[in-house]
Amino acid sequence: MVLVKKYIGRTVEIIYVDRAGKITQRRIEVHDVRDGIVRATCLVSNAPRAFRMENILAWVPVAKGRHHAS
Repeated sequence: MVLVKKYIGRTVEIIYVDRAGKITQRRIEVHDVRDGIVRATCLVSNAPRAFRMENILAWVPVAKGRHHAS
């Protein structure tokens, strides 16, 4: 969890598995990390989302200037 906290205020790309077991790739802007939950805005849907840390399979910061999905 400590590693994700350093991305607060930044855009990251994550690979995430949801409750149903579906794996998705998302680009998010991280707002807060607390109690195993990452609170963020999904940049594709422009909606707030909460992600369980244990369900994030991988993350990578998005280079500045590349915040929007192409």
